[in-house]
Amino acid sequence: MHLPHPRGPLTEELLGALRSGIDDFYAVLAAAPTATGEDAALALWVLHELHYRGFGEVPEQLEWDPQLIRVRRVLEHDLENRLRDRFTAPEGLSFVEDVFDWIDGHEGPSLARHVHRDADREQVLELFRLRSLYHLKEADPTAWVVPRLGVRAKAALMELQYDEYGAGDPNRLHHHLFAEGMRASGLEPAYDAYLHLVPLEVLEQNNALSMFGLHRRLRGAALGHLAAFEATSSLPSRRMAQGLERLGFPAEMVDYYAEHVEADAVHEQLAVRTICAALLEEEPELEEDLWFGAFTCLDLEDRFARTMLARWGVEEEVA
Repeated sequence: MHLPHPRGPLTEELLGALRSGIDDFYAVLAAAPTATGEDAALALWVLHELHYRGFGEVPEQLEWDPQLIRVRRVLEHDLENRLRDRFTAPEGLSFVEDVFDWIDGHEGPSLARHVHRDADREQVLELFRLRSLYHLKEADPTAWVVPRLGVRAKAALMELQYDEYGAGDPNRLHHHLFAEGMRASGLEPAYDAYLHLVPLEVLEQNNALSMFGLHRRLRGAALGHLAAFEATSSLPSRRMAQGLERLGFPAEMVDYYAEHVEADAVHEQLAVRTICAALLEEEPELEEDLWFGAFTCLDLEDRFARTMLARWGVEEEVA
């Protein structure tokens, strides 16, 4: 994978320094506090990516460079503060008992409903290009949470992750299924092929997931995000599969969404009733962080959906 093109002063400094092979990033650190928008979000995505697959131009030892970690901390602090500023913890609710009703009461725009009924082929292809930044990574950020949990929560999370990673069959690994669907749909399945196209909302969705996974103190937010994601995946996946069939997309891409219809109906119960319940038995003080993670999942998806529907000139489709 190669470094992307910059989107502002911070990424100009960061990407230039990474390409040059120097080990002095003080100019990057100086630029970080004033970075905003796509410039800050892309810089944070690049720094997170050093912990995933890295970049061909960047020496592997820079993954833990102290100056780059300081830059990452500045950007993560800003992102976390903005996410928390939008969040208000629900009062008088139990996460395990009430989160499904809380999610059902959430009203937000629905891209899956639009694909199901009205989207044209080019709109769906654009959606795939932008979603690929997540779908070609999928469960990887959550894998970092595993060693931070107690026995019961850890075992349950591994059960869920085992499904995500194809139950031992590399051909059924979920992000491989999406790559095959992209290839069959005439798209480039490389991990970073469409990074230059993704808007702020997509970068922030991915950055929030990586931040939650990388920080032990945010393990509750990571699992709350997982619970909300699984609880809002099965029906939209069914709508997506039916919409793709309506538009004549290849079976490989339909299969990716069909895989999630039944799997995520099981995963939502596993995520809430077992994983999150076990976490709260051991660490009840993390309940608010579960709500924060769940809210962040829904909030960032709403922002992305509104961006796409506005781009297409479509009235918001409420889920």
